[in-house]
Amino acid sequence: MAAEPRWDDTLTSEEIPSRTARFAGALHNVTDARLAAEDFLRDLARSSPPAAPEHWDDILLVVTELAANAVQYAPGPFELRLRRTFDGVHVTLRDTSTTPPAPRPFHPSRGGGGIGWHLIHTLCDQVSVVTHEQGKDIHVFLPW
Repeated sequence: MAAEPRWDDTLTSEEIPSRTARFAGALHNVTDARLAAEDFLRDLARSSPPAAPEHWDDILLVVTELAANAVQYAPGPFELRLRRTFDGVHVTLRDTSTTPPAPRPFHPSRGGGGIGWHLIHTLCDQVSVVTHEQGKDIHVFLPW
């Protein structure tokens, strides 16, 4: 009996799709960041569809929250990087504030706010913040 051929399905680092976009830090850049993420996911889905439809929406929501926080709390430009990992998507948002994000209480009677950082931690498999002299990088890993 002939043995079945074995294929190596792992991707080499050159085959892993990634995208980087830079923004001035204006309010409309929150939408621009979401659209950049959507373009990345559309390209990624052509070769590797998400395991569940909600993964697409979760990534877009997290990118929107990260970009909105950058515009609200960090002066100046921000950079968004998206990269396919072997089991998901790695999103990095670099901004100009050295202050790490912190959860805030949610007060619906005061117009809302305060749920973004909680939401990010709920949707992501892993969240880390790395501060440096120029600001910080927020790394999040989401399933795909």
